[in-house]
Amino acid sequence: MLEPPAPAVLVEAFANTVDVEEGSDEIATPAGLAGWLEGRGLLDAPGTVPDGIHRDYLALRAGIREELGAHVGDAPDPALLAEADRVLAGHPVRITAHGVLTPSAGLPPQREPLARIAIAWSELVATGDAARLKRCAEHTCGWAFWDVSKNRSRRWCSMRVCGNRNKSRAYASRQRRAT
Repeated sequence: MLEPPAPAVLVEAFANTVDVEEGSDEIATPAGLAGWLEGRGLLDAPGTVPDGIHRDYLALRAGIREELGAHVGDAPDPALLAEADRVLAGHPVRITAHGVLTPSAGLPPQREPLARIAIAWSELVATGDAARLKRCAEHTCGWAFWDVSKNRSRRWCSMRVCGNRNKSRAYASRQRRAT
């Protein structure tokens, strides 16, 4: 089984802070976001995240989730992608002498994790691994997952649950049309 690289693990966890099926969102509030970042060792100073910065995290997550949906054939919302691009443009990064991307010096501590998530995403895109990170094609689920299939054709987070639901609905629809 192909294990996801560290950048994919971070981006997947970030994308999955919203649970479409349960209707929950771990980072819906600035305090929730701060707790999530602290729990992953991305934010050193405990506390909350200012509202404007919080909105940028939500915009980046929405843009990434749209792009992950495109990996299973969904048409991404250009407005959400543009908003994520706006957020990314405001988070400059630098390259070290060893070729490693890092957040630019002087970023506020609450913005540094956002830059780290952006760097993780850009590493996935640059290596081509972003195509393996997908959003479940079952729209009532929407869970982000790492595609371990050989030919990168997996569409559902779980064939047993979401894939089965989708195929059952398609079968029932075909049966209704045939009668």
